[in-house]
Amino acid sequence: MTVEVLGNTSARAMFLDRHALAEQPTGPAKGQHLLDLIERLGFVQLDSINTVARAHDMILFSRRPTYRPKHLKRLYETDRALFEHWTHDAAVVPMAFYPHWHLRFQRDADLLRSRYKNWRRDGFEQRFETVLQHIRDHGPVCSSDVGKDEKKGSGGWWDWHPSKTALEYLWRSGALSVIGRDGFQKRYDLTERVIEEHLRPGTIQCDAEHTVDWLCNAALDRLGFATSGEISAFWDTVSSAEAKAWCTTAEQRGEIEMIEVEGADGARRKHFSRPGTAQAASSIPAPTGRLRVLSPFDPALRDRKRTERLFGFHYRIEVFVPAAKRTYGYYVFPLLEGDKLVGRIDMKAHRDCRELRVRALWPERGLRWSKARTQRLEAELERVRRFTEMDSVIFAPNWLRDPI
Repeated sequence: MTVEVLGNTSARAMFLDRHALAEQPTGPAKGQHLLDLIERLGFVQLDSINTVARAHDMILFSRRPTYRPKHLKRLYETDRALFEHWTHDAAVVPMAFYPHWHLRFQRDADLLRSRYKNWRRDGFEQRFETVLQHIRDHGPVCSSDVGKDEKKGSGGWWDWHPSKTALEYLWRSGALSVIGRDGFQKRYDLTERVIEEHLRPGTIQCDAEHTVDWLCNAALDRLGFATSGEISAFWDTVSSAEAKAWCTTAEQRGEIEMIEVEGADGARRKHFSRPGTAQAASSIPAPTGRLRVLSPFDPALRDRKRTERLFGFHYRIEVFVPAAKRTYGYYVFPLLEGDKLVGRIDMKAHRDCRELRVRALWPERGLRWSKARTQRLEAELERVRRFTEMDSVIFAPNWLRDPI
């Protein structure tokens, strides 16, 4: 049997198309239009680092430059069209997907009960009813509103007091829902007050087999082509064994097929895809040549190994690397142009003086940083300046570096 081959150029085009990065970044970016974009991506990761803008805002801005943070806040906190929970990390997810999180609630409940005990947070289970009753009586709370008489450990920011641990456990296991954030501190309320009854566990029945099937299908459709491991990792709910079993069954049913995908180095690797994917990829228009800044937590960069295989772009975030040992910088933004990741830029919004300062830019090896490319960069930074409400863009001396 002949296995179809998806060439690297077509694979990149499909990859970018599925991540909403192939088309010209334009169009409305609020209300239903914004929700449609998030449904297309599957979820948007939340992160507190605010070097230029928070990761979720940069992710949405890079695809829709008219986007502003208030649009996501309204969709999440007012319209309740999104809920917050975990994929591989904290994320906002379309509310329509909520029934498929019932399995995640069950699995997190089992996993976290033992994990939290191992972190020496003994006593958090005894706080469940106290925390729930406090919320029933007083309404939504932040972690600072509970456990005021409890000692916080000395193990760092994650070493919570028992009531904070109880809050997180009750949220992750589904009894509580996060209804928004003050700054970046979560506000919790009873799920029965937040989630419509027809979506909640006990009202709608979603067995594990049905949920695994939905999650695997949804992951593959958003990736275009994937290994069973990549399907498992997309939502981070389905186990590796479940994803492998799903792939076997789906292939037997003719719902998916095996293809070979060519990497940037010419090597081929087997992936699963929908029948006809290779032919469909050949008709995807070439990605727009507009240069744009991506968040380090962009969905297109989340799987660093996959991105490196397709684009030959090695990227690691260096937030937790000591300054003296960093190759590039604390929080460096990848640059996308057409179907290539052409470099990375170290920049920061200095809000005290309203300046977007560019410290350095490193082009990728083998790429000439032309005057035309600098002009495209300046146009993109002007868009970022307006988005972050800075007054000016300032380039440091010798900002254009040699490739590393």
